[in-house]
Amino acid sequence: MRFSQLYIVLFLLITPFAKAQISDNNSIIVLTQKNGVSIRGLSLPNEKTIWASGSKGSIVYSKDGGIHFNWKQIAGYENRDFRSIHAWNDKEAVVAAIEAPAIVLKTIDGGENWYKVYENKDSLMFLDAIHFKDDQNGSIVGDPINNHLFLLNTFDKGEHWQQVKSDYFKSDLNEGEACFASSSSNMGHSFNYDFIVTGGNTSRLWINGEARDLPIIQGGKTTGANSIGISPNGSNMLIVGGDFAQKERTENNIVCLQLYVQIKASMKNIKASNSNWKIKKQIGNPHGFKSSVCFITNKLVVATGTSGVDISNNAGKKWDLISTESFHVVQKQPGKMVAFFAGANGRIGYINFY
Repeated sequence: MRFSQLYIVLFLLITPFAKAQISDNNSIIVLTQKNGVSIRGLSLPNEKTIWASGSKGSIVYSKDGGIHFNWKQIAGYENRDFRSIHAWNDKEAVVAAIEAPAIVLKTIDGGENWYKVYENKDSLMFLDAIHFKDDQNGSIVGDPINNHLFLLNTFDKGEHWQQVKSDYFKSDLNEGEACFASSSSNMGHSFNYDFIVTGGNTSRLWINGEARDLPIIQGGKTTGANSIGISPNGSNMLIVGGDFAQKERTENNIVCLQLYVQIKASMKNIKASNSNWKIKKQIGNPHGFKSSVCFITNKLVVATGTSGVDISNNAGKKWDLISTESFHVVQKQPGKMVAFFAGANGRIGYINFY
């Protein structure tokens, strides 16, 4: 697309934010743990409710903001790895098991009972992540089938799932290109844009099914993009990753994109175009491999991985390593300046920013 028209940066209401202060001497306060369980799925639907999922059929949840946690194994699925979860409240949630047979389960009674809403016995199945753009509409992405990403959509709050036709993707995957099931955060959305990031031999950002090359480390099985974080105002995106086989490598482990759009009378009239997202050149590198990133405000960002936890007070221009503790996933607690983490040995913790 030729840029013959005048484009401007989309600025929504941004509240000035002073440099973040962190409680407890920059330490992450661990609230619960369970040896031998790896947690990669994390969902915080409101201020009081925390859900997490992982290996050995494990589900853990809190209904009082993390004061108490309840650990369970889903009956009949004790050997499955639920690496992704989405919760609506303290009663309703869905989880996806990664390997064949691919299973999606839902609960409507706070995790006491689960029922199957999707199953696929194809031996190539591997479900990587769940993402909902609103209460009703969500997606699950999986590893390639017939050289295209496997994608499921739901339009009824996860009760039914339909496979998206392969022609949704405008090009084939390259050999050795797929999604990582590292933190269930390799999908996202902003306005009328839907995003997926792939990694491996090739690492790309897929915008509404159209691929875009990323200047991020790639070329090996363990390299590439792992996670998408989108600012509250919807106009900035951070993509993090690296090489999880070499967690200390810092070069080319992040990409920042900013939304440029033509002035419109209504945001709903924005024409979704790959070229509206421009890569920002001035960006700092987090310290090592990162599997998850999230915005706390439009400026304050948290990234985590096996290399530790980094924060940025300026939307990614500069990063500070605040902890060498390993966590797989980070999410913001709604309504609060708090980031929750989950990782190996069932560890769930938080940092309070003030």
